[in-house]
Amino acid sequence: MTHFLQDVLRQPNELESVIDHFCNESRTTLEMAGKAIRNASHVYLTGIGSSWHAALNAGSIFHEGGFPVHAQDAADLLHFVTLAENSVIIMISRSGRSAEITKLLTKAHQSKAAVIGITNSPDGPLAGEAEVPIVVSVNFDHAISVNTYSSLSAAAGMLASSVVGALDDSLVTSLLHAVSGAARALPGWQEQIAVSPWPVSRPVCYFLARGPSLGSCLEAQLLWEEGVKLPATALGTGSFRHGPQEIVARDMRFALWIDGRRMRRQDLAVARDLRQLGACVMVIGQDLPKSSGHLVFQLPPIPPEWQFLIDIIPVQLTADHMARLSGGDCDSFRICRYIVEDESGLLHQGDV
Repeated sequence: MTHFLQDVLRQPNELESVIDHFCNESRTTLEMAGKAIRNASHVYLTGIGSSWHAALNAGSIFHEGGFPVHAQDAADLLHFVTLAENSVIIMISRSGRSAEITKLLTKAHQSKAAVIGITNSPDGPLAGEAEVPIVVSVNFDHAISVNTYSSLSAAAGMLASSVVGALDDSLVTSLLHAVSGAARALPGWQEQIAVSPWPVSRPVCYFLARGPSLGSCLEAQLLWEEGVKLPATALGTGSFRHGPQEIVARDMRFALWIDGRRMRRQDLAVARDLRQLGACVMVIGQDLPKSSGHLVFQLPPIPPEWQFLIDIIPVQLTADHMARLSGGDCDSFRICRYIVEDESGLLHQGDV
């Protein structure tokens, strides 16, 4: 068993602990951060790598709750944005010491913008310098971000829900039930992957999603590139229909996330047409027709705006299976550092 798969399998337990922690010991910290956000004139939401995908997950809750935020990845926010007066920046980073995050902290202080830091590292610069540090304690992953990604998504989502007035006992109960349901589903999902025609060696893969699952879609692309060591493409399903569908060919692999509430009929039609065009299709969602794809992952009930919390898990399992089929080593990085602490080039002294 790979270290990556071990990290995936312990994920439900880590998520349950994180949700419980922020509903009890750290509830006051969430409320303090929420007050700062509501009092700001402008709110920026940012991260880099998988932390950026976690930011997108939280962004969907902010926007659906009628609370607009400026969501931009940390590299662009650092180099191409002038921070407005009376701003708050919600920075998400597992280590809190990535190059863009540490430089963005300096920029925030110079611009007198308050920082809310959501991080897995209590000793990183983000936790040390943020006005409101939100530390998410989980055991770090071996290499690819699994539990650090999902725990940051959970914490950022709970913060967003608190700001828009949606964080209550009913939501917490439904999230805990969904996570325990995902834990029970893990063996069945692994069996589905083992017998499905979807996983093959070195396929061309496209990932498509909308709204709350767009962060999961981009995270899946990153899993393919980091773990399977193969190129992949991630797009909004709507954007895919405006030209990129010209690439569809027989034996391509597609994965579609189906929202729990919106655009279901239309996106199931996209999955159907992809199959008719000869592609092999995976679908992930709730209450899906069994005939909607070659590989159908049924998620346990969860509020649609929170589907991202568990809808990445079947794809993580698939990525581990695909890495073994394609000869990729999902437990080590060939070029990338575990923490990227500079912004210059790809190779470091001594690499070549």
